[in-house]
Amino acid sequence: MIETRDIAGKWQEFTLKNRHGMEVSVLDYGGIITKVLAPDRDGLLENVVISYQDYEDYTENPNYFGALIGRVAGRIQGASFGVDGKTYALEANDGENQLHGGSGGFHQIIWDVEPFETDGAVGLKLRHQSADGDSGYPGNVAIEVTYTLTDTNQLILDYAAKSDKTTPLTLTNHSYFNLSGDLKNTIHQHEVRMNSNYFVELNSELIPTGRLLNAGGTVFDFREGRFLKDGFTDDFIQNRLAGNGYDHYFVFDSEQENTIVVRDRDSGRRMDIATDQPGVVMYTSNGLVTDQKLRNGMSRNYLGVCFETQGSPASLHHEGFPNIVLKAGELYKKQTTFSFSVEK
Repeated sequence: MIETRDIAGKWQEFTLKNRHGMEVSVLDYGGIITKVLAPDRDGLLENVVISYQDYEDYTENPNYFGALIGRVAGRIQGASFGVDGKTYALEANDGENQLHGGSGGFHQIIWDVEPFETDGAVGLKLRHQSADGDSGYPGNVAIEVTYTLTDTNQLILDYAAKSDKTTPLTLTNHSYFNLSGDLKNTIHQHEVRMNSNYFVELNSELIPTGRLLNAGGTVFDFREGRFLKDGFTDDFIQNRLAGNGYDHYFVFDSEQENTIVVRDRDSGRRMDIATDQPGVVMYTSNGLVTDQKLRNGMSRNYLGVCFETQGSPASLHHEGFPNIVLKAGELYKKQTTFSFSVEK
C-alpha cells in the first residue's frame, strides 16, 4: 500500500507499507527518507532513522538527514577536479572543499516521483534531469533512483544515471540509523561487522591524504564485529580528527561479499546491508547540529549511524581509490539493500 500527503503545501510525502506493517516514508524534496518503521523482537514497530519533528527543518537540513546525495557524495578536495584534460571549479561549501554536491546538490531538489506496486513489493521511482554545468559539473545527466519496500522487510535502493559528457558521479543515501527504536538509546551499543581490511586516512579537514591504512589492530577493524563505542573513546588520531568517532571510507575486501551487519541487542533488531558499491563511508554522527527538535528528542552526537555506500571522491586526486568518473554514454547502475530482521 502507498499513501500520499501534502507537506506544508510545497512537498509530497509518500509512505510505503508492506503486509507485515513495516513502513518507509519518503519526501519528493531531496528524496529524503523521513521514517522507517521496523519491528523489534516483540513485534513493536518503531522508527529506526533520525527524523526532524518539524518538516520545515528539512529545508536546510545541515545534517543531510535521510537525503539522496549527488552528484558526488563526500568531500572533493579543493572544490575542483580534472576530467579529460579540463579543470572544473566547484562551489566550496565545506571550508575550501565541496561536500555532498554543494548547496545545490540532489538533497535540495524536488524529484519527480512515480509510485508503483508489484507482487510482493511497493515502491517509488524518483527522476531528475541535471543540466550541463549544474553546480559546476559537466554533462546533462539523467538520474533515476528507485526505492522498493518488499514483503520480506527489505528496503532496496537502485541508482541509475547516464551523462552525455564524462563526469564524476557517485550517489548515496544519507539516512542515520538507530536500531534501538524511536531514539531510546544512542548508538554506543550498536555492533557492526563489515568485510573491510583497509580504510582511507583523513587529514584535519577530513580530506583523504592519499593513503590507505590497514584496519588490523585498530578500532577500524570490524571484520569480526565490534561496538561503535570503541571508536568514540579511543585515542587513535583518526578517530580524534573525525570528532571522536568515525567519518571514514572503508574499502570492501574484494574477495568477500560487500556486506555489513548491524545489531542492537537490546531491541533484537538486525540490519543487513548488501551492495555492489566498492566501499562505504560510515559516519557515527560525531558532529550533529545540536538543539534541533527531532521526532523523539533533541539532536545530539551519536544518535545515528550512516552507511553511505559509494565510490571514493579521493580517486579524483589520488591513485588507487575506487573510481567515480562516469564516461559519456555509459550507464551508472548501483544497488544497496537494507534487510531488517530480529534476533531473539
